[in-house]
Amino acid sequence: MNPAEFANIAKSERDLWWYRGMRQILFRALDPWLAGRNIGRVLEVGCGTGYLSRMLQRDRGWRLIPLDYSRDGLAYARALGVERPVQADMRALPFPGGAFELILAIDVLAHLPPGDERKAAQELARVLQPGGLLVVRAAAFDFLRSRHSQFVFERQRFTRRRLTNLFAQSGFRGLRCTYANSLLLPVAAAKFRIWEPLLRRPPRSGVEPVPGWLNRLLYAPLAWEARWIGTGRNLVAGQSLLWIGERVV
Repeated sequence: MNPAEFANIAKSERDLWWYRGMRQILFRALDPWLAGRNIGRVLEVGCGTGYLSRMLQRDRGWRLIPLDYSRDGLAYARALGVERPVQADMRALPFPGGAFELILAIDVLAHLPPGDERKAAQELARVLQPGGLLVVRAAAFDFLRSRHSQFVFERQRFTRRRLTNLFAQSGFRGLRCTYANSLLLPVAAAKFRIWEPLLRRPPRSGVEPVPGWLNRLLYAPLAWEARWIGTGRNLVAGQSLLWIGERVV
């Protein structure tokens, strides 16, 4: 991750349409799989500014350990009051085997060099208890790479098949896999493949405030997707992938 992006995220993560909508999608997909489970220790890999970790520590009372490779991101996490932050590489996690009942890896795989995602998946399997849940969100489709992708040092994107195979080969049983941020896909494709190449501007963050009316307008499609995904139905294409799986006993 580009260290300069953490400041942009910290200013926007609470209210910006994308973050609010994608959190709603995440919880609507995940919560049914948490029913009846004893969630003890939780790990968030790639916690960034720590906003999601802080929310889960506060609202759900989870004993959650936030981990990030970047000390720049963890500085924001500490300022938020996040407990137990750890700086480490997800390809070599500093925890014993089977230490966690739940692991979240949200928008972190895209920043690994191609090939290293296999090391990361194996490490996630190692530190997750048999039968424990893994939740992964990843950027989808190479044709959606943008100026923002370049700015944040994104190195790879995924398809449903590639993400599913990655974790199947690492000892996981897939429970749910759906695309997300789907309704705005045509707009994004036109922007990234037509408009940005025409402008030929340098890489730039796409995380920036928008007027209130536009924030509400852009949030609405994600809120609809959250309701759709919450019924158990999947989306066939989108700008992100959400995968939920269980470590095979």
